[in-house]
Amino acid sequence: MLKARLYDFSLFFTAIAVAFGLGTFFIDKKTFLIALSIYFLFASLYNHLRITAQNGTLKFDYGINYSLSFGIFAGPMGLFIYESLYRFYVYLERKRTKTDDPGEFLDMFYNIGAHVLIYSIGYYLYKYLYPLFDGVTFGYWILMCLLAVVTVLISYTFLSTAFYTMGEINSVREAIQFFIESNNVLDLGKTAFTNGLLLLFLQERQWEMMVSLFILNYLVSRSFHSKSQSIQNKIERDKFEQMAYTDFLTGIPNRAFMDKKISELNQTAERLGIVVADIDKFKQINDSYNHAVGDRVIQHFASTLKSYLSDDDYLFRSGGEEFTLILRNKSLGQTIDLVEKIRHGIETSSVSVDYKSNHHSVSITSSFGLYYFKVNQYTSMEKGYIYADQLLLQSKEFGKNKVTFKNELSKQTGLAATT
Repeated sequence: MLKARLYDFSLFFTAIAVAFGLGTFFIDKKTFLIALSIYFLFASLYNHLRITAQNGTLKFDYGINYSLSFGIFAGPMGLFIYESLYRFYVYLERKRTKTDDPGEFLDMFYNIGAHVLIYSIGYYLYKYLYPLFDGVTFGYWILMCLLAVVTVLISYTFLSTAFYTMGEINSVREAIQFFIESNNVLDLGKTAFTNGLLLLFLQERQWEMMVSLFILNYLVSRSFHSKSQSIQNKIERDKFEQMAYTDFLTGIPNRAFMDKKISELNQTAERLGIVVADIDKFKQINDSYNHAVGDRVIQHFASTLKSYLSDDDYLFRSGGEEFTLILRNKSLGQTIDLVEKIRHGIETSSVSVDYKSNHHSVSITSSFGLYYFKVNQYTSMEKGYIYADQLLLQSKEFGKNKVTFKNELSKQTGLAATT
């Protein structure tokens, strides 16, 4: 950490030397104060729209930086004044909102020093290269694009060095990868053309045009920021909803999601089969092995059930070792045949488990209760589930490893499989 702080202060004091040793203040004070006020005002407004990212213990943020145009216009000394005011404001604002980091005050010295040095280099490059591009078609804009690329490269060189001093980056390859992942051509173009326009307005003292461009950029940035936040909030809501509706052990929908789907299907009048299934003699598995083995058996049971279903069907863990299936778009015969295939598939498969440092192969059987009906012709989805559960109990009474069904449409009840 000491190395990192020494690095921060070396940048800061080098920036002071450049600003007050090499820099000259060549514009009148009134013009400088107007430009400084406009830039400071809008930089302060933009501050809450910047996207913060973190690599290890070091935090940095993304956003359009307008220091290139201000540095070229005001020179290193004017740039130092602007960066010092702005970075100190950011520090105070983060303290006020309690979003500051433990080393926020010391980080301010890195931000001032690095930005003054980066855009002072931009200033000198502009002064040196402008005559070469002056007679070239679109030469001014080519130069601004070049300066945007150069200053971004220098910025990430400084940042990568900071990461290196803190042990977050250990090779040039990692630094290059960090740069590639953090930048794109559109951001560079946006920086170049925005700063190019601002510089033209500054040179012509067109304050109204400057303010208009800042307002336009702010409104566009605010719009994208709001949309980004809305998308992020939706992603988070969907993630929490998925967590709330997903069984943590098997990864399939849980009882809460089953109730939700039953409520939705209750609004239809489709024909379907609702099946309640569970693992036969599951308690003996827990007693013979342990609950970890029991969990592995439940996972195997769930994955086997799921492997037989189509995209239109639903599978839920409705409790313990009990699962509920809703089979759609099938005739009674097709539904019974599918459940029979599932029962047979479970009977003939096994799951490998570890118990007391040994591998064991555990085989299971399962029982099923199937209720086939037309939703809300006579029976709701909720009652259909209850009837299917009662049919499961009949399968247990008949000796387990069986499918017992009832067809509400013809009042037919039967045993679909015996062993």
